[in-house]
Amino acid sequence: MSADPREYYDRFSTSYNVRRGRGYHAVIDAIEADAIPRGPSLRILEAGCGTGLVMDRVRSRGTTDLFGIDLSAGMLAVAREHRSRVAQASVTALPFRDASFDVAYSFKVLAHVPDIQMALQEMARVVRPGGTIVVEFYNRNSLRGVRWLLKRAFGGESTGERQRETELFTRYDSVRQMVGYLPAHTSVTAIRGAIIATPAAAAMRVPVLGALLGGIERLLATSFLARYAGFVIVVARRL
Repeated sequence: MSADPREYYDRFSTSYNVRRGRGYHAVIDAIEADAIPRGPSLRILEAGCGTGLVMDRVRSRGTTDLFGIDLSAGMLAVAREHRSRVAQASVTALPFRDASFDVAYSFKVLAHVPDIQMALQEMARVVRPGGTIVVEFYNRNSLRGVRWLLKRAFGGESTGERQRETELFTRYDSVRQMVGYLPAHTSVTAIRGAIIATPAAAAMRVPVLGALLGGIERLLATSFLARYAGFVIVVARRL
């Protein structure tokens, strides 16, 4: 049985930021943030903001009107320490009026949402026509997808006190499935990828090799190899 995501991330919140500001996770966050439109006049929503690490990056690039929601009170408590504007809510029932934002994005979240199409419909609903939706999925056709199958077979890694990553509902999709989940009133404008050449997170902790892999990942993020990345980022326009 899958763990309750709210309780899972509440327990994970105290250790979530450990090592997230460097190496493997920092490279992923940078590639994700690069996919988000930037500008001081844009109103932007992060659906599933966690501890606010990506929000910090988006703010540092000039966006001032930024809001985040998350299910986990524990994660939100950490985000508020970063002075983030956040509220507790579900990505499948966003507490905003239609067309409230110019951009809505979600990273490392949708893979854990069973009703994926409802979540995407909600994100599209709160974005104005002509606005942008940036969403990330876990890719079954990747080295990371293969590693996930092995983790499920052997129990996975610990993510905190008395819990393991394989306890949480997690989907891995093909790129065709990812695009198929999007509402009809959207149009894909780009596909980006993170973690294409890196065999495991530990590789980026190796001096010199880590920096080399980080540079390679940034170069490949917008290449045709993005479709084989562990994390696939789909950018769509709201029609």
